[in-house]
Amino acid sequence: MATIKSSGQQKTTGKTTMQEVRIITLDPGHFHAALVQKEMYPGVSPKVQVYAPLGFDLTEHLNRISRYNLRRDNPTGWELEIHTGPDFLERMLREKAGNVVVISGRNQDKIHKIKASVDAGMSVLVDKPWIISPGDFSKLESTLDAAEKNRVIAYDIMTERYEITTMLQKELLHAPDVFGELTRGNESEPAFYFESVHHILKIVSGAPNLRPAWFFDVRQQGEGVADVGTHLADLAQWMIFPEQAIDYRKDIHVLSAKRWPTVLSLDEFKRVTNEPHFPGFLSSNLKNEGTATAPFHIKMDVIWNYEAPPGGGDTHVAVFRGTKSRLEIRQGRDQNWRTELYVIPNDPSHKPEILRALKNKIDSMQRKPGTVEGDGRRTTRLELSYR
Repeated sequence: MATIKSSGQQKTTGKTTMQEVRIITLDPGHFHAALVQKEMYPGVSPKVQVYAPLGFDLTEHLNRISRYNLRRDNPTGWELEIHTGPDFLERMLREKAGNVVVISGRNQDKIHKIKASVDAGMSVLVDKPWIISPGDFSKLESTLDAAEKNRVIAYDIMTERYEITTMLQKELLHAPDVFGELTRGNESEPAFYFESVHHILKIVSGAPNLRPAWFFDVRQQGEGVADVGTHLADLAQWMIFPEQAIDYRKDIHVLSAKRWPTVLSLDEFKRVTNEPHFPGFLSSNLKNEGTATAPFHIKMDVIWNYEAPPGGGDTHVAVFRGTKSRLEIRQGRDQNWRTELYVIPNDPSHKPEILRALKNKIDSMQRKPGTVEGDGRRTTRLELSYR
């Protein structure tokens, strides 16, 4: 049970007393800040306070909310009150015009904004990553301690846990008759392999989706593995060790890592930022990619390309190696760029046995929509409405 502090209207449902959620959007610099408002929600006030400095990030955020309000199908009805100026954070903390602060943007000082909001008695909903430097772990810990002390919520936006093929893969991972047990793996064949490919240039409605220039500065945005890799590390813990705490100081060992730049020409940079020149704060490493591994041998690849192939987009690959079979999520050209889940027996002669166990598991999973029987290899197909 959780109670969000507010001076507004209270609503009682069952044993839980909830007060109207009044959103504050703080310094939005990423489209996830607007994505929170893609739909209207019961119990959430339509009036939203926005505190931010004047500039590109704020303009882009307001444009996104405007498109939600003006769309033909199921338009939203958000009412925004904009508060700008160099003291936007101090003003937000002083005025407390809401009770839930949404933060998605520059990562360099994000933990400071989170901690300040929590200390002021407001709950926070924050996009990943919260920190981009190991030196900030102590700040992260003190922020979570402060949230518990002040009886407010500090929660992250981790959308990959709710992707339907990932949910199904997790179910099969813990089905011994289908998967067996997770192997320990090694560096060349890890027990669990993740690959996430993202693209800098994205075309939306025929026009490039503009990114702020600071996005290409790893000191402000973070390395690729610190940003997107947060999803992958979270999924590894959630899928392999559900409901278990991991101590990063002693339970995780980095065996190797590498990073390299995705190099953009000035013309490419102009196209994706609408900026005429590279800002002075950018070095030759415009956006880096990293790879990290840890036992159980887990490998994560976070790759940033400039542009997707025709018809494609960002892709996700996840491979678990078990003693009986491999569970693979693929999302490439052969899958028409849509995620598909495969079960592949380690020994082809065991295919009938694995298939019987898989059918039994699918029968027990009918409460999860979109599962159908396959041909023994491609075992799960999902309707578009669940993607």
